Amino acid sequence: MAHPIRKRFGQHFLTDQAIIQRIVAAVNIKADDNIIEIGPGLGAMTIPLLNNYAFNRYLALEIDRDAIQSLTQSTIGIENFSIQEADALKTDFLELLKSASKIRVIGNLPYNISTPLIFHLLKYQQRIRDMVFMLQKEVVVRMCAMPNSKTYGRLSVMVQAHCQAENLFEVPPSAFNPPPKVDSAIVKLIPLNEKHKLKDSIIFANLVREAFGQRRKTIRNSMRNFLDQDDFSNLELDSKARAENLSVEDFIKAANYVYHKQTQNQSCQT
Repeated sequence: MAHPIRKRFGQHFLTDQAIIQRIVAAVNIKADDNIIEIGPGLGAMTIPLLNNYAFNRYLALEIDRDAIQSLTQSTIGIENFSIQEADALKTDFLELLKSASKIRVIGNLPYNISTPLIFHLLKYQQRIRDMVFMLQKEVVVRMCAMPNSKTYGRLSVMVQAHCQAENLFEVPPSAFNPPPKVDSAIVKLIPLNEKHKLKDSIIFANLVREAFGQRRKTIRNSMRNFLDQDDFSNLELDSKARAENLSVEDFIKAANYVYHKQTQNQSCQT
């Protein structure tokens, strides 16, 4: 009996074996890896990975109970593999595979929740070794975009401030059942391990949100709630530039400046 497609879960099951093998090769599991797969579905990626690689632990998170039942039957007897019913958006990734210091996260993410799910996972970047995801191509392009391009925006800055992002390859709609209405792509994200040393992630997120929320305006206007003309001069940023002209490092520098400025003001008030 065919598995019913759950539209509310944004399900599109990967069926193209050549594409599956490319993804499996891109993940490249090692014997000491601890894997968490989000949305394994019927196991198109899961089963080839389980059958062809040695690993330490492999945990699959799935929200569809019928898919869980099907995958459970398909993986009987495979050691160190388990399936957990869970909504990844509401999952505390510090509580999963607690004996592992580092985890690898993979999955064919539902496109309707992919961006908030990426933001959720970035909260746990210190525990994540890398992430390999299938996403809507447009989202992957935005993640990997460089300054001074139309696709460079809030998602680009937020992801690249925390991760090295690489667009590995594209996946056509014909690789799925049912075919989605958009092209897909595989992206690899490697956390930077505090390389940029953000002082306050909330200030950074709010600054970036406001900057790109009014992207047609100059940063003098779009960032006016955070920085004045003297601040731009101190930061050596052109206040007539737009958000899309600033590098990720510029945003980090500006956010850290705001953090120090707020800290100094609070000290003067006490």
